[in-house]
Amino acid sequence: MFELIFILVFVATLLVTGITMLSVFLATGFAFAIMLLLGMVGAVIKLIPWLIVIAIGIWFFKNYVHGHR
Repeated sequence: MFELIFILVFVATLLVTGITMLSVFLATGFAFAIMLLLGMVGAVIKLIPWLIVIAIGIWFFKNYVHGHR
């Protein structure tokens, strides 16, 4: 949600300052790409504890539950 608010405020600021529409579209696309990338990085950082728990669970299952055949 923060990313969307940032992009809307960014576009409004560009429009108020009197920059050409082409520049506004290019800057908006660039800002959207950066915010999308940073949002995905933030989601991965939030998921790291769960990924570690899943990896430990798989390791435990392979080594102790599912005996060697």
